[in-house]
Amino acid sequence: MQEQKVEQEIDITKLSNEFTYRKYMMSRDSVRHLFSKLSVAEYVALQSIEAISGDSAIYGGKAYLTDLSVRMQMSIRRTSKTVRDLRDCGYVKWSHDGNGTDGTYVTITDAGAKQLHEQETIIKDFYGNVINKFGKENMINLLILMKELDTVMESEIEEMQVVKNDDESDENE
Repeated sequence: MQEQKVEQEIDITKLSNEFTYRKYMMSRDSVRHLFSKLSVAEYVALQSIEAISGDSAIYGGKAYLTDLSVRMQMSIRRTSKTVRDLRDCGYVKWSHDGNGTDGTYVTITDAGAKQLHEQETIIKDFYGNVINKFGKENMINLLILMKELDTVMESEIEEMQVVKNDDESDENE
């Protein structure tokens, strides 16, 4: 029984190390070379702004900073920095409703739409080749599994945070 537990721990350690390594390999320079004018975060932000502003006629082409923050799973502060960088490049216009307390929003400029389209073409060409070699069905299955894994990991992180907060509360009593 003890032997089986040790073997299981080794397998989990190997799996988690391999996962960490693969995540590292995917996020390092192997794909970044595809992004010469935009960072990955800026591209995702532009893509998200386009999706948010196009989802509803209510917003009239606007993407509110809070909606963008939720979609990108980033803090408002970090989202603001990314939007500021895009604004400084002339890719978005940053405005606010009323006196600013009603919400700040961004809209994509013509230069931003052009840059987004150019980046989408580069990515489509690259991943088109990858998908042709890897297989469309394999890619679909991989993305489904990745989404499931993200959900499980987010749930685990939330549970860890609750335990940590409970432990801190106990210490303060």
